[in-house]
Amino acid sequence: MSCFICNENGVYSCSICGRTICPNHARFSIICTKCLKKRRSVEYAIRESKPEDSEIIGELVKRFWGEEIQETFGIKFRVRELPAFLATVQGKIIGFLSFFELNRKDMLIVVLGVLPEYQGIGIGKTLLQAVEDKARKLSKEKLLVSTSNDDLPALAFYQLNGFQIYEVIPDAISRKHGEILLGISRIPIRDEIRLRKLIA
Repeated sequence: MSCFICNENGVYSCSICGRTICPNHARFSIICTKCLKKRRSVEYAIRESKPEDSEIIGELVKRFWGEEIQETFGIKFRVRELPAFLATVQGKIIGFLSFFELNRKDMLIVVLGVLPEYQGIGIGKTLLQAVEDKARKLSKEKLLVSTSNDDLPALAFYQLNGFQIYEVIPDAISRKHGEILLGISRIPIRDEIRLRKLIA
């Protein structure tokens, strides 16, 4: 779905009206829990990705981040080639979490995205739980993830799910792009914020 204002890729859902918006038209405001729009319940399933899922994963990565190659923790990833957990509704992929075994102790979440019309109903949290369970089975001690300094929804989401900020890499994202872009609520995108969750 496209942003209802500018027709760019919509990656968020307005918490008041429910319409799809792009990061450029997203704004922050304080609202009480009584004014939060009630989300419908949706039956969804979580499964591990298969080779035939790579094309749709590549399309989703481009939709959410504008480019298929993603860089995190100083490593560039072609996301469609990574293992992933997928969220599906009636067989359609509506969200995913791609991950990478960084080393013997750490599992890295490379990207996590859920289509706007399915946000706010627990799918992201379920995807996080799936990768945490996988990391625990592989005897990992930590889950790692990073986000940009403007992505306050992601920062809130990860902290609400047990992650803690432990490092900020100043100007990592502006160096990658060769300029300072404007992000959510027109916040200048400069820094990579790294978070971790102990799971041992």
